[in-house]
Amino acid sequence: MSGHANSLRAILLALGANFAIFVAKLVAAVITGSGAMMAEAVHSLADCGNQGLLLLGMQQAKKPPSDEYPLGWGRAMYFWSFIVAVLLFAVGGLFSVYEGVHKFSQPEPLKWPWLALGVLLFGIVAESISMRGCMQEVNRARGDQNLWRWFRETRSSELLVIFGEDLAALAGLCLAAMAIGATMATGNLMFDALGTVAIGVLLIVVAIALAIEVKALLIGQGMEPRRRAELLAFLTHRAEVAEILNLITVQMGPDVMVAIKARMTPTADNLSLIEAINTVEREMKAQFAEVRWSFFEPDVAD
Repeated sequence: MSGHANSLRAILLALGANFAIFVAKLVAAVITGSGAMMAEAVHSLADCGNQGLLLLGMQQAKKPPSDEYPLGWGRAMYFWSFIVAVLLFAVGGLFSVYEGVHKFSQPEPLKWPWLALGVLLFGIVAESISMRGCMQEVNRARGDQNLWRWFRETRSSELLVIFGEDLAALAGLCLAAMAIGATMATGNLMFDALGTVAIGVLLIVVAIALAIEVKALLIGQGMEPRRRAELLAFLTHRAEVAEILNLITVQMGPDVMVAIKARMTPTADNLSLIEAINTVEREMKAQFAEVRWSFFEPDVAD
C-alpha cells in the first residue's frame, strides 16, 4: 500500500547537496582544467536552478481556485517540472556534449587531478545523501510497486524530477571520476573528453524520459491506475449505487477532479436521491482525500 511522500523534503535535500557540490566542482574545474569537472559544475548549478523552479511550482500550485481558474493552479507544478526537464536537456546535456567535443579538438592537460578526484568523491557522498532522502520518499509513495512502474505511473511530477536529477547526478559523478582516473592512469586526455560526452548523453536521456512523463501530466492524465481502481471499487460497492456507467478522473497537481455517471438504487423521491448522492460524495472524499472536486450525474445509460 502506498503512502504520502514529502516532496518538499526531497527538493530541499537536493538543493542543499547540489549547491555545495557546485561550489566544490567549480573551484576544482578552474584549478584542474578538467572538461568533465566543468560539465559537472554546470550540471550542479543547473540543478540548483531547477530545484528553485520546482519550489516555485509547488508554491503556485497552492493558489486557491477562482472564477478564471475554477479548478485551481495545481497543474502549474507540471509546467515547471517540464521546464526543468528542458533545462536539464539544454543546459546540462547539450553543454556537456559541446564541452566534450571541444576537448577532443583542443585537449588541455589536467592540473591537480587528485584535487578533482577529491571533489568528485565529496560530490558522490553529498549526492548519495540527497539520493537516499529522495528514495525514502519514493519508497513511501510507491508502496509495493517496482521502481519502473512507479516512474511510469506516478502523478507527483516534482518527486519524479528530483529522482531523475539525483540519479543522473550520481551517475554523472561516477563517470567523471572514471574519466579523470583513466586520464591519470594512461596520460591520454581523450578519456576526459569521452567522460564529458558520456555525462552529456546521460543527462539528455534522463531529460527526455522525464519530459515524456511530465508531458502526459500536462495533457491531462487521470488518477494513478491502482488508485482509480480503488475508487471504482468503492463506488461499485456503495448500496446507493446500482451501477457505475462512467468514471472520469483528472489529476490536478496534488488534487483530483472526479466526474461520475451512475445508475442509482431506486429511492422514494428526488430528495432522497439527492441525499444518497451527497452521502456517496461525502464518504468518497473522506476515504480519498485527494479528491477535491466531484461531479455526480444520476442516469440510466451512458
